[in-house]
Amino acid sequence: MSHLTVAVIQQSAWPDKAKSLAESEKGVRAAAARGAKLVLLQELHATHYFCQYEDPALFDLAEPLDGPTGQRLEALARELDIVLVGSIFEKRAAGLYHNTAVVVDGARGRVGQYRKMHIPDDPGFYEKFYFTPGDADARRNEGFTPIDTSVGRLGVLVCWDQWYPEAARLMALSGAELLLYPTAIGWDPSDDDGEKSRQKEAWTLVQRAHGVANGLPVLAANRVGFEPDHSGVGGGIDFWGGSFICGPQGELLAHAGVEAEQLVVTLDMERSENTRRIWPYLRDRRVDAYGDLTRRYRD
Repeated sequence: MSHLTVAVIQQSAWPDKAKSLAESEKGVRAAAARGAKLVLLQELHATHYFCQYEDPALFDLAEPLDGPTGQRLEALARELDIVLVGSIFEKRAAGLYHNTAVVVDGARGRVGQYRKMHIPDDPGFYEKFYFTPGDADARRNEGFTPIDTSVGRLGVLVCWDQWYPEAARLMALSGAELLLYPTAIGWDPSDDDGEKSRQKEAWTLVQRAHGVANGLPVLAANRVGFEPDHSGVGGGIDFWGGSFICGPQGELLAHAGVEAEQLVVTLDMERSENTRRIWPYLRDRRVDAYGDLTRRYRD
């Protein structure tokens, strides 16, 4: 298709799954009513951002891919006849959990999933306690492998992945037509205004740069609202929103503020081809000289 109407849902979320999922569904329905055929939800939209602290009891929040959250996303996509990208705290096996983006394609149901590959471990973002990195096996459509849908080939990545140009490049080299980043990122309330501004601008800039470097549109969905650290140890996180949709030259087509919002944009999908003709980065790559990128560090 030459034009595709896409949407990004920016919302708050709570420990109450029913409340959080109802908020997600409200946003999806509003976007579909505005003509969106591809809708992106934020990372871990069904719950609060529980990774602020380590608690084994929180593994009870996890579900299999076809659990209640997955079934609800499938039913919603089927009813609205859309491609819906949601987020699940996945229980894959006993003691094995992932941060997983699922792609549901209307009546076809779930057509793929992407398990987050880069897992952070920082104060307030203790994700290594909860999540195992995804497998890297293109033959099994795992790792940095796009997911084919009725609206195009989606390069789905998750949050911390957004800082790594290698991940976006591998998706582009596999034929991704859009890059999608469900996200959960915000400020430590103790940071000063200058640091907050630098962090948010860096987050926006690096993802727009992935669009530029690969000649692809980018959809980024972040959460909003203050979420406390329920352990009482940390100061909580003030999620900054700022979700956006940009074109293949990094141009901002829609940019959210700090409140719940649905961004809806109609993309000209032929612009990637036209952009790559005048900025042929893929043509000029020195693939013979990049071997050391597989090293941790050149020393």
